[in-house]
Amino acid sequence: MQKSDLSDLEIETQDLKLRLGRPGSGTIVTQTIAPPVNQTSQAPQINEKPVKETVEDDESNFMSPMVGTFYRKPSPDDAAFVQIGDHVNKGDVLCIIEAMKVMNEIQSDVSGEIVDIRAQDGDSVEYGQPLFKIK
Repeated sequence: MQKSDLSDLEIETQDLKLRLGRPGSGTIVTQTIAPPVNQTSQAPQINEKPVKETVEDDESNFMSPMVGTFYRKPSPDDAAFVQIGDHVNKGDVLCIIEAMKVMNEIQSDVSGEIVDIRAQDGDSVEYGQPLFKIK
């Protein structure tokens, strides 16, 4: 205010009122702040009846560890890494996922039998998408 010709300045919004004045102009500086608004919220209602949901057993689903393109074979002329009914051990290669032009061999983190293959050669897969069901 010292660098301008203003002697008083008043700003008022819904919850704030501010008045400034130069010394000697007889204006008092005041500030009014609206009191806090009491908000009451209701707790969400809880349905006490159990809800039946069909949830797949994640422990037996082998999930994609990355986004990419799924391949069951190391090359188009080779046999698939695994087939339904094959027994796999922890560390066995299940498939390849191509991500950013890099072929990543995906290894099983459990031992068991392949009961379902949930992706096809060339499918785009997402992180966390089920690829195999291992029993």
